[in-house]
Amino acid sequence: FIATLATMTIFRGATYVFTNGNPITGAKMNSSFLFQFMGRGYLFGIPFPIIIMLVAYGVLFVLLHKTAFGRKTYALGGNETAARIAGVRTKMVTMLIYTISGLMAAIAGIILTSRLSSAQPDAGTSYEMDAIAAVVLGGTSLAGGKGRIFGTLIGALIIGTLNNGMNLLGISSFYQQIVKGIVILIAVLLDRRSSNNG
Repeated sequence: FIATLATMTIFRGATYVFTNGNPITGAKMNSSFLFQFMGRGYLFGIPFPIIIMLVAYGVLFVLLHKTAFGRKTYALGGNETAARIAGVRTKMVTMLIYTISGLMAAIAGIILTSRLSSAQPDAGTSYEMDAIAAVVLGGTSLAGGKGRIFGTLIGALIIGTLNNGMNLLGISSFYQQIVKGIVILIAVLLDRRSSNNG
């Protein structure tokens, strides 16, 4: 977890260095129909980002709940040592998990850049906390080995609704951070209590 935060900070800093803190825009970025469509297009009246999310949800649901890889992922999250003794190639599974996570982050980044029509060096700042809140609210245990894709989807919808609601109410971004921090803290405490009772 600490290594993940460290590399995130390194790459975020590198982004500021390469861009000098300025957004990247250009005619080529806005001239691509596919690029514009990914973030702002509609298919059968449904925003295309929603369709991408549903497709990703379906693929990951099958992968996690209907395949050997999914069972190995749960085993690895529950007890890495026991999974290794049971014959799971833990390093390979871990690498695949991080690869899939990186792919999802890349797709999200492309969609966000398309919606903004520019690449902002500070885009996505504090999204990691929203992600943690979403998965914990969705029932995923921070201790590992427990969680469902559907729960994470519900958690993401809750966080999205909370963010939009506070924006519509005109609540200051400073107070929004406090509220989301409290939500994360409550979710973590409930997760810990559930783990202790289990």
